[in-house]
Amino acid sequence: MRPRSAALLVLAALTAASCSDDLGASTATSTGPSSTVQAPEPTTVPTTVERSPASWTLRPGVEQLAILDAEPGTELTVSTADDEPLATGVVDDQGSLLFRSLPAGADVSVTSETEVSTDVTVLAVDDVPSADFYAEQSKLPAGGFGYVTVRDGTTLSANVVLPGPADEGPYPTVVEYSGYAPSNPSDTTFAELYNALGFAYVGVNMRGTGCSGGSFRFFELAQSIDGFDVIEAIAAQPWVLDNEVGMVGISYPGISQLFVAATQPPSLNSITPLSVLADSYRSTLYPGGILNTGFAVEWTQERVDQSKPYGQGWEQSMVDDGDDECEQNQSLRLQNPDLVAEIDENPFYANPLGDSLAPITFVDRIEVPVFLAGAWQDEQTGGQFATMLDRFTGTDHLYLTLTNGLHTDSLSPPVFARYAEFLQLYVGKTVPDLAPARAIAPVLGGGIYGVETFRPMEDRFAGQSYDEALAAFESEPSVRVFVDHGAAEGFTPGTPEPAAVLEFSSWPIPEAEATRWLLDDGGALVDDGATPAGESAYTGDPDALPATFYDEDGPGVWDAAVQWDWRAMPEGSGLGFVTAPLDDDVYVAGSGSADLWVTTDADDADLEVTITEVRPDGTEVYVQSGWLRLSQRALADDATELWPRHTNAEADAAPVAGEVVAARVEIHPFAHAFRAGSRLRLTIDAPGNNRAEWEFRTIEDGDTEVTVLHDAEHPSSIVLSTIPAAARSTPLPPAPPACGSLRGQPCRDYVPASNGG
Repeated sequence: MRPRSAALLVLAALTAASCSDDLGASTATSTGPSSTVQAPEPTTVPTTVERSPASWTLRPGVEQLAILDAEPGTELTVSTADDEPLATGVVDDQGSLLFRSLPAGADVSVTSETEVSTDVTVLAVDDVPSADFYAEQSKLPAGGFGYVTVRDGTTLSANVVLPGPADEGPYPTVVEYSGYAPSNPSDTTFAELYNALGFAYVGVNMRGTGCSGGSFRFFELAQSIDGFDVIEAIAAQPWVLDNEVGMVGISYPGISQLFVAATQPPSLNSITPLSVLADSYRSTLYPGGILNTGFAVEWTQERVDQSKPYGQGWEQSMVDDGDDECEQNQSLRLQNPDLVAEIDENPFYANPLGDSLAPITFVDRIEVPVFLAGAWQDEQTGGQFATMLDRFTGTDHLYLTLTNGLHTDSLSPPVFARYAEFLQLYVGKTVPDLAPARAIAPVLGGGIYGVETFRPMEDRFAGQSYDEALAAFESEPSVRVFVDHGAAEGFTPGTPEPAAVLEFSSWPIPEAEATRWLLDDGGALVDDGATPAGESAYTGDPDALPATFYDEDGPGVWDAAVQWDWRAMPEGSGLGFVTAPLDDDVYVAGSGSADLWVTTDADDADLEVTITEVRPDGTEVYVQSGWLRLSQRALADDATELWPRHTNAEADAAPVAGEVVAARVEIHPFAHAFRAGSRLRLTIDAPGNNRAEWEFRTIEDGDTEVTVLHDAEHPSSIVLSTIPAAARSTPLPPAPPACGSLRGQPCRDYVPASNGG
């Protein structure tokens, strides 16, 4: 269901274990399904027992210790040099055991009833190898399949694809790093793309995936530190221009760039994260505290399955062809934790692990130039990524392209042009030449979007020197926001081309104004300052509509001709509130909040709020949604008027149980032009039928009565980020886009809700 570029999600590890919120701290305590790690009683391992030298192999890592070649079923204990037991576990059927979350720098030994190892030292984050270690990578070829050796001796499978002979280099080089299959030598699609742009490409599999050694856990510390070593090892090779590299990738390998760049590898010169997330828990796995059993859990299960021994399939063919390294590197796979089980067991955000898996908490450590692109209606990673964009405070060069659309729109041709310019300037250190990109666009478009005709890409810096081109690029506004992406005049509807592009100095847009509308009787949305009245009720029924809103049997969701199945709420299953026709165009760009006064006859309820545009012709266009489990309504300290960030902590959970409660529902960021004459609409119902790939494990059962109060004492409202006309770099296109043409935004006939809105 998901191609290699499909996105991440997230994880289970999310709330599982105790660790530091710093990237230099451990992110897990479980060693996986085959062993249980726990602190044994001090008397379980008498220090007076005579033991033989250990027959197994120890491999100390960063806050980890791997035991290899041990007798399956043997119980082993890891202890400090003072014989203080730290953890115990049982060797799996492959003769392996992995202890995670050990104290960095500790001298430890491992004992069984009859054997004892010599002492080894657990590595710390700052145990960085010498320059010679990175330069002398004997298993990394100058072209072809091989391995990168990281500091704990683990080897990571890598595929090096050069744009020409090694002796004709050095070449500007990019690295893709993920748990998909970037090192699979039989799949060089992305390598060929970057080769065509003049770059050497190196695809590297994370530990515990593909032919890489080690055990897999979603973005644990070891993977980030491995990424540091990968960058330094590749950059040290003689075929790499200036001995520094950039990182590339969409979705999973896009997110990995944020983790790696935060470790600040000296030889990393830039990153280009596409279709990423801000927070593993809040962005995709548990939006509003409600489990996303659609994309997020399915993606996690795929990662669990593919990180099993030979789980991706291509590893077996490598072993059959004589790759002993790949065979040996499967030995720790039974130590992988069951991430899906951990998701089920941990429905709350728990620190410090939660923060360690939330890029929003550490992107301020990224100091290299960043090109980031994403789509508001991304059906995989979601639109919440934009909440972290103001946290990139460590770099002076942040370039953002933001658009309506889906997961692959961050790589669509109008984004790709600026993306190629960025790579050529910062990695290639040359004046951008978009001739290769122009050749790639029809192929890229036909394969992903079902269309091949796009706006011509211009060589904007032709005739300039490199220094002039770089200065010109860096002088441009850093934020580009596409308007009506998919509805550009002269193109097939749904073609990923914007009708206009707005430019701003930063995000959130500095000139943004918080504009509020009040919910009123009869399903009205009225201007702030009015005196609202009444209350409205509905029955939350997640089965009233299909879970998702596109036809999976038709063209793919990324295709220009995708068939949407977005339905109106059945009678009594939700509420609608709609403004009067707008006197002027209203351009909204940023986060939003539905600030509701709610009561329910149940202890708890799940809410989904959705913003739409109702056109004068009677059609309705989807814009954006937000979610909240009412018991998780507690706000975080950094919540703002436009961003009601929640703690999602178990200690803060509070039932409703018949009380009237104030609940602020986060509306994920978006940008949309509501034309004069249109009406802005808010709907409230049970989760479902407002995302293309997300489904929810809701507590609604079809019998939950939910009442939203909207009187003078309980002024329920929505607040959105509106951008004045004077702050827009160009006028909005005058004509509204045709129904069904906007990327990621289905269109239907408007049907008022049972309360009139």
